[in-house]
Amino acid sequence: MQSHAIEMNHLAAAARTGLGRFNLYAGIHKALRAFMADTLIAVGRADPTDDADVKHAMARVEELLALCASHVAHENEFAHPALDARCPGVSQPVAEDHEAHLRHIAHLGDAARTLLTLEAGERESALQALYLALALFVADNFQHMHVEETVHNTALWAAYTDAELIAVHDALLATVPPPEMMLVMRWMLPQLNAPERLGVMQGMRAGAPAPVFEGLLTGVKGQLNVREWAKLAYGLGLSPEPGLVEG
Repeated sequence: MQSHAIEMNHLAAAARTGLGRFNLYAGIHKALRAFMADTLIAVGRADPTDDADVKHAMARVEELLALCASHVAHENEFAHPALDARCPGVSQPVAEDHEAHLRHIAHLGDAARTLLTLEAGERESALQALYLALALFVADNFQHMHVEETVHNTALWAAYTDAELIAVHDALLATVPPPEMMLVMRWMLPQLNAPERLGVMQGMRAGAPAPVFEGLLTGVKGQLNVREWAKLAYGLGLSPEPGLVEG
């Protein structure tokens, strides 16, 4: 990433398990689960007779699919080689899932783009079909991510030190362009628990330019409830605001 990007080493704070091991998948999977669920809901609620509503929902689908395809590429390039090097065969079932996911992503993208060309009277059935197909994609990905966070992590923790896993993590993140990273942060930060969120924001404050940090802080504030924001604010040493309570 560019020099003005977030200091990625500090994002490790968002990927610790209760046992203290580094979890290569934790933060991004929380982001993806939230993004997938929210997009599915948006498609289900879209009014087929409303052009703006349909365009907004399809834009959300395209944005999600692009991030999912990028996520597959990142795991194929970094996580799977790490597994293959010391845990031969462990990644093969998930690698096959990835191939299926890419086919599913292409199909969903085609369906979303086709839907935009339809007249209002033709959209209802197409929108319902897309909703059902997207629901299956989300369900499959939820199961897929569970395997990665259990089977893959067990193998990685047995074969690698945390320092080695963080090096893999940082190498991956160094290839993520800033717009994609900002999108991930938008979906990840609100979904992290309070200690994870504080660790990430402390790292951002240390490694990112002040305007980047302040922009992310303002964005996440709008997505947290009063108690969540209070914990983050106090953890960052910010002046309390009216209505904030101790965490």
